[in-house]
Amino acid sequence: MIPEMPILRATPAIEAIPPMTPFIGPEQLMREGSHARLLRLGANESAFGPSPKAVAAMSAELPHLSWYGDPESFALREALAARFGCSLENVCVGSGIDDLMGLVVRAFIGPGSVALATRGTYPTFAYHVTGFGGGLATVDYRADGFVDVDALIRRTKSLRPSIVYLANPDNPSGTLLERGKVERLFDALPAQTLLLLDEAYADFVEAEAFLGPMIHSQLVRVRTFSKAYGMAGARIGFAITTPRNVATFQKIRLHYGVNRNAQVGAMAALEDDAFVAHVVQEVARGRDDYYSLAASLGLGTIPSHTNFVCIDCGDGRTATALMETLLRRGVFIRKPALPPLEGYVRVTVGTPEERAQFAEHFRAVISG
Repeated sequence: MIPEMPILRATPAIEAIPPMTPFIGPEQLMREGSHARLLRLGANESAFGPSPKAVAAMSAELPHLSWYGDPESFALREALAARFGCSLENVCVGSGIDDLMGLVVRAFIGPGSVALATRGTYPTFAYHVTGFGGGLATVDYRADGFVDVDALIRRTKSLRPSIVYLANPDNPSGTLLERGKVERLFDALPAQTLLLLDEAYADFVEAEAFLGPMIHSQLVRVRTFSKAYGMAGARIGFAITTPRNVATFQKIRLHYGVNRNAQVGAMAALEDDAFVAHVVQEVARGRDDYYSLAASLGLGTIPSHTNFVCIDCGDGRTATALMETLLRRGVFIRKPALPPLEGYVRVTVGTPEERAQFAEHFRAVISG
């Protein structure tokens, strides 16, 4: 007789988390809908690919795929330090912002600790906070879809959270908090509160709009090669902060978690400013195309500083139905889930051909 199998349980914090997938990938949507292909405009990937210099460097390095990458990412950190006017000890490289975000939360959020964010902003931060046993407090967006910095400041002063998370430019709204407002938020932090500043879309914005080059123990800035650099599949990003914070991340990070080809590609991509400038220019044209498309259909938009645009469909039910109908037609987009943005759909800027295809489908669905 086979004995009854015991039930092994995870920690209480993990057991309390309902089963979830933060983002359902387009591959899963293709399987579920029996699509041979999708018009991929939902994941904010770059439609313009990586730099040809990065592709060439990564291709040349493929024979060395049997080697591990440099666990210190020394050459890349050195290049990033030169680019951002800091020292190598101020830079931590990880496998994308999601990985770095997990390091920050793991380092500074413990059981019973509280983090603060805007309700409905990039959800992976909340995913990490919950997974590491912390609590999440939120403030709402303003009615116009902008992050409410005054509400964040008030709640920060009363709550004294371990971390305040700010995505700037924001995802999913695409809005930007100008430098002065971010400075006010930082100046309002209690002594033991860290500002985690997610600047994934920073390459689409003039540098003067951002918080200045500041190294501070209460500030961690994270950036990525996934957006304007077009290397989302390589999974590589970086954090800039104090040497002490970097040393803290060093204690807990997965030392061989950044793959060798990603390191090589990122190094080459950093040397191709002309390519990134081209992508930024094309994305700006694409945003204008989406603004015009929405206006021609009597729909509003939120001015975006990213590689996507939110189009106002009126209410959450209509936006969901539109998204589902487009998916049946082979068009993958996403939508924000929570107010005041739940009535919008979010569309990544595609190539001119992809934008034309989207416009054709979108007009047909809106027209009924």
